[in-house]
Amino acid sequence: MLKWLLTLIVALTVLTLCVPWLRKFGLGRLPGDITLRRKGRDYYLPFTSTILLSLALTLLARLI
Repeated sequence: MLKWLLTLIVALTVLTLCVPWLRKFGLGRLPGDITLRRKGRDYYLPFTSTILLSLALTLLARLI
């Protein structure tokens, strides 16, 4: 359980650091992705982008 939690935290940290770079390619601006702006802060909820990346990684893993 601890191993999965650590993996999830590391994956979320890497994804969060890559968000500005991924937005240049259109991820985070797809229909279904939500951007909230409150009190000078931006909150990204990339639902559609997450599903798209998950499908792409699943297909890649199955091919390898």
